[in-house]
Amino acid sequence: MKIASADSPMSRRTVLSLGIITGVMAAGYGVMFTVLDDFRDRFGITESRLGMIVGIGFLSSFLAQIFLAPLADRGYAQRIVVIGLLLNFGGLVMLAFGETTLVLLIGRFVMGIGLGVAFPAIRRIVILGDPARLGDNLGLLLAADVAGFAVGPLLSALVVGPIGLPAPFLMIAVASLCSIFIIARINVNERAEAESSKLAFDLLKIRPYAAAVCMGVAVFVMIGTFDALWVVMLDDLDASEWIANVGITLFVLPMIFLAERGGRLAQRIGPFKVGPAGLLLGAVYMLMYGLIPSALVMLGIGIVHGFTDSLTVSSSAVAVGMVTPEDRHAGGQGLLGGVQTLSAGTIAVVAGFLYEAYGRFAAYAVCSVVMVVLAVAAFVLSGSQRSATPDEVVEVNDPSTAVTGHA
Repeated sequence: MKIASADSPMSRRTVLSLGIITGVMAAGYGVMFTVLDDFRDRFGITESRLGMIVGIGFLSSFLAQIFLAPLADRGYAQRIVVIGLLLNFGGLVMLAFGETTLVLLIGRFVMGIGLGVAFPAIRRIVILGDPARLGDNLGLLLAADVAGFAVGPLLSALVVGPIGLPAPFLMIAVASLCSIFIIARINVNERAEAESSKLAFDLLKIRPYAAAVCMGVAVFVMIGTFDALWVVMLDDLDASEWIANVGITLFVLPMIFLAERGGRLAQRIGPFKVGPAGLLLGAVYMLMYGLIPSALVMLGIGIVHGFTDSLTVSSSAVAVGMVTPEDRHAGGQGLLGGVQTLSAGTIAVVAGFLYEAYGRFAAYAVCSVVMVVLAVAAFVLSGSQRSATPDEVVEVNDPSTAVTGHA
């Protein structure tokens, strides 16, 4: 797929437009997480079934990113984004009006597929649209994703009371439809690629690609543990409720403003340097959460942690974009996202069990150890690409061979 020539790279306005689409789709997730208690209180849906509703979205997103995302590499990236937006619209409408477990399950399933196919396609468009600004642009998409997720709870707080429970879902559903006009106006010149019919698993034969996936999994091991334990841990420490809520906000806020700069850092220094370094720091922070008895001190660590992650977590996506063959970008990004989603869900269950059975330190220590192991594995597997930047990497045509760089 040729999106732009070397003389006419994708404009920042176009990247921002794709960021808006990313943010709109992420906002639906943010809304859903904030109204689970309403589903329980109004419709009598039990906590276990609410867990199923949340989980099925992650499952469908995982399946879509693994099995459907590679379709975007066959010359259909723009159309795949449109389909993702339509599925997101349908899922949100079902969540808006659903009053039974079955309807809400189907809505979340459809919504998860929409996000699972659209996000890798958007990344493919951005990566090939301006390779010289790979890090900046992927960082901007990450910032848009986080910002959209953060807008969801705010929208719920503003409109559910005065207008009703369906209101935030329907607002974002309408925004999803409007986003179709945005993607339709973007000039994406596509052609099918000969190798793009494959699923992305063979890309794991490329050692630097496997290294990038290790980094991405480590990030989501950290996120899954943090999300599963943060509020519970602070409650057990008898911390004020505002600390838990403000802590999550302050953790993600720097990412909205610094993620683009973090992507630029990965592009300038090299993602296989920035990524493992950030993960090792993150592992230290996670271990500290398991040791420090003061909620206020934890809040301070969380703020510093948020700044560090803002400058480093884009590295995995940048690395995948750097070492994936040009005709496999959607599949490569989809496999990364799918494995990350699965990892976050798995570690959340494990962390909860460890916390209940062995306590706070054990749960965070296991997370920390896993992150260190994955960071070291990424550093080792990156091999000749350890010091490379996106500008120094040549395309890989055969996944069975290693990537080679040039000066």
